[in-house]
Amino acid sequence: MQMDIVDLSRLQFAFTAMIHFLFVPLTLGMAFLLAIMESVYVMTGKTIYRDMTKFWGKLFGINFALGVTTGIAMEFQFGTNWSYYSHYVGDIFGAPLAIEALMAFFLESTLVGLFFFGWDRLSKEKHLAVTWLMALATNLSALWILVANGWMQHPIGSVFNIDTMRMELTSFSEVIFNPVAQVKFVHTVSAGYVTGAVFVLAISSWYLLKGRDLPFARRSFAIASAFGLASALSVIVLGDESGYELGDVQKVKLAAVEAEWHTHPAPAAFTVFGVPNEQTQTTDYALKIPAVLGLIATRSVTEEVAGLSELKEKHLQRIIRGQEAYVLMTQYRAGDKSPATINRFNEVSADLGYGMLLTAYTDDVANATAEHIAQAVEDSVPKVWPLFWSFRIMVACGVSMLVLFAAAFWHSAKRTVDKPRWLLKFALFSLPLPWIACEAGWFVAEYGRQPWAIGEILPTHLAVSQLSVSDIWFSLGTIVVLYTIFVIIEMWLMTKYARLGSSSLHTGKYDLESPATVKEA
Repeated sequence: MQMDIVDLSRLQFAFTAMIHFLFVPLTLGMAFLLAIMESVYVMTGKTIYRDMTKFWGKLFGINFALGVTTGIAMEFQFGTNWSYYSHYVGDIFGAPLAIEALMAFFLESTLVGLFFFGWDRLSKEKHLAVTWLMALATNLSALWILVANGWMQHPIGSVFNIDTMRMELTSFSEVIFNPVAQVKFVHTVSAGYVTGAVFVLAISSWYLLKGRDLPFARRSFAIASAFGLASALSVIVLGDESGYELGDVQKVKLAAVEAEWHTHPAPAAFTVFGVPNEQTQTTDYALKIPAVLGLIATRSVTEEVAGLSELKEKHLQRIIRGQEAYVLMTQYRAGDKSPATINRFNEVSADLGYGMLLTAYTDDVANATAEHIAQAVEDSVPKVWPLFWSFRIMVACGVSMLVLFAAAFWHSAKRTVDKPRWLLKFALFSLPLPWIACEAGWFVAEYGRQPWAIGEILPTHLAVSQLSVSDIWFSLGTIVVLYTIFVIIEMWLMTKYARLGSSSLHTGKYDLESPATVKEA
């Protein structure tokens, strides 16, 4: 299959974003774990907790540095590969990104520097304050990124200006407090906390299996299990809230994720397992739980969850109105600025984006055929099976990690010195799960928005830059090579320093009876 500019641009951005997001959740989670560990050190005065903070902080620093490096290219792609997107919505989308860079990221970077170089220059209390501020700054940085992404999903607080042919900001507060953005933020950072907890739990379990650095490993295991259990429970609660927001403002994505081909009488059942069949518009071998989807998506047993067939019928009407809006816009741009044209455009302008879908099939939108309209209707919803399975992979990983944290917390609370080997192996082999879940979740969020770059406003095929296919292949190849090297460097450094353990920080043994320090060997 020959790939065009749109396909290659999407592939490049997807690769860049998904590699970058290998680093982000660990940064979010580790920052708070460091703050918790250092808080225990300041309260107890025990050196072991200071060493825990320094050791895990070293791994945090490696991940943070490479995460920043991989994020830079993604920012540039808005200008290189998605220039019309930047032109069309830059006034709105650029604002939270600018705030993130100028305020949150610079603050975060400064605090990271103070964390690493301030141990011998700041008092214990002041250094602890730096660590907590660093943890908060990482979340603040994520907030502005997710505000921008939430607006892409649910573009409120803005209006299309027919004179400038651009979207313009009307209410910054609506953009910030966009319900989709807020739900995405808390859900994403909670997933990051889970990632950090699994990371610490898995490496601590490796030490326990090897019988080395035991005091350090047991305490790290206990903190990670408690923090992880609370985080995993919050992810589930916030995931439920995310499902409600989907049912409210992103009905197409919800229907695709749940393979709801048709609208059924309320309350809708949740499909635990099945094989979506695009051709027959059915889900084969479906295993359903009655009423659950209705409760998640509508918070009621009387409201329906719209199916894809019914949503396509609504899209048909919106495409027809959008076709009219597109024609009126063209007439206005050609000089017809009569009150009748302006008033009618204002009446149908909300569907202009749907009219733009037709530009993928014809250059003459005004005379689009029934076949063109039918194609636009079919492409107004994403493919079901990738979303259906990605969502269930995410949920399966989440349930597995919840079981892991519950078992780990139980044994930590019982103060079981020797944890069961099955639990330690379970924790060790669970190390990839949070990343699989995070990547699957982002795939659902972004692929589920298609065919829109900005939901119901700007189709993806119109958002790209006018580049040649060879240009994109070259940049894509360069990014693949560089990012592969970055991932290899991350894994090598993480493995190297994780193997060293906390014993690399001193030459003696911990005196656990006294907050004193370390007994010399």
